[in-house]
Amino acid sequence: MTISQANSAAGATASAEVPAGRAQFSSRFGFLMAAAGAAVGLGNVWSFPSMAANNGGGAFLLVYVVMAFILAYPALMAELTLGRYAQSGIINAMGRVGGRGLPRRLGQGVGGLALLAACLGQAFYAIVTGWLIGHALLALARLLGLEGAAAWLGEGSFWRDWSLTLAAMVITAAVVLAGVNRGIERWTKRLMPLLLVMMLGLIAVMLSFPGAGEGVKTYLVPDLSRIDGQLLLDAMGQAFFSLSIGVGAMVVYGSYLSRKANLPRVGAQVMLIDMGVAFVAGLLIIPAMFVAHGLGVEVFNEAGELQSSATLLFAVMPALFEAMGSLGLGLELIFFALLAIAALTSMFPVLEVPVSTLEETGLIRRRPATWLMAVVTFAIATLILVYFEPLFDWAITLTISYSMPLVGGLVCLYVGWLLSRNARLQELRQGAPEIEGTLFWKLWPWYIRVVCPLLILVVMLRG
Repeated sequence: MTISQANSAAGATASAEVPAGRAQFSSRFGFLMAAAGAAVGLGNVWSFPSMAANNGGGAFLLVYVVMAFILAYPALMAELTLGRYAQSGIINAMGRVGGRGLPRRLGQGVGGLALLAACLGQAFYAIVTGWLIGHALLALARLLGLEGAAAWLGEGSFWRDWSLTLAAMVITAAVVLAGVNRGIERWTKRLMPLLLVMMLGLIAVMLSFPGAGEGVKTYLVPDLSRIDGQLLLDAMGQAFFSLSIGVGAMVVYGSYLSRKANLPRVGAQVMLIDMGVAFVAGLLIIPAMFVAHGLGVEVFNEAGELQSSATLLFAVMPALFEAMGSLGLGLELIFFALLAIAALTSMFPVLEVPVSTLEETGLIRRRPATWLMAVVTFAIATLILVYFEPLFDWAITLTISYSMPLVGGLVCLYVGWLLSRNARLQELRQGAPEIEGTLFWKLWPWYIRVVCPLLILVVMLRG
């Protein structure tokens, strides 16, 4: 019996049964908000505007949209399908699809690489989330007249960053510890809509300031001469990063998704929500850069490049709020509090990846697994803070531009070649009985086999 035949035979069993005690999202809306929370957060409000600003604004936006459709969505569907088929995290899922022998070990190795990317990504996630929490607390301290606390929060020391990173990890561990329904789903489906409303309101206010129009033009009118290999690599990495593809998060979320859910439709909805919020974040942050520049903030260096991509958000937005007077302080508190919440919703699924992997071994329960992985991730974050200059940008580049697309491409290869066509079809039919006659089914199976991995490889080599 071939691997493909074995998988085909196993497919019906896997599709019919959910492991006893395995958590599930209670509703499609809950899953959408949780998956959007995984996607919407640091990737959209922190990374996307910075990369767009560094890569010509409109040119980056255009390429990002193309990358999301031709690469990120097929890879997202591969991860969701794999997770729901295998009912497990990425290491066990890839090993199961691999069958026996070398393919199985290689699949588990790919899962291990995703796990490492998740831990590294979670480390710099925690640092940036700590900064967001710190800026929210700084605005609160100023509102309450707590000058000592405001001075400490505004100084930017190692111990401040370390303490705020610790706070971010403790909050994340507490929510993940509560589980899928009472923790992740409960919080994300309430907070994500609130974030979007807040950002739309801030855009309306920001557009009234001088210089905002130039920023809007830069963001919406693409300069095609800016498109090069580095822009392609950054746009591809951003598309994978913002959808949390390549770290095993969507495999885990797929395993928690009801059999009744229409996977292609749910995947498209998650992608469109993610792209929508990324677009809104760029429409807020990039014009705000030009407003802040007009107010005397040093956003660009002499070469016309950003002073710092990592701290763009923290240089631009406080200057904009300061220009608003007393109203700005309250808006600053709400803005950074909501962004901190959005960042935390990105951290939940990334921590869930190693936690669920340890839990699946049967050797350790959820509580100790959660705190163990939180401690390991926090130790990596501490190391990055100690050697901030060489390690922070390196961790971001390695995770976003290389590890996540690479793992995403390898998952596509495994799902495309080693998970039989019949097993994939039966899995997708669970929530979409008509899937076999759709354009999606006519294109997606061969696309993830050949086109998607090949395009990822070409972009990585050109970048």
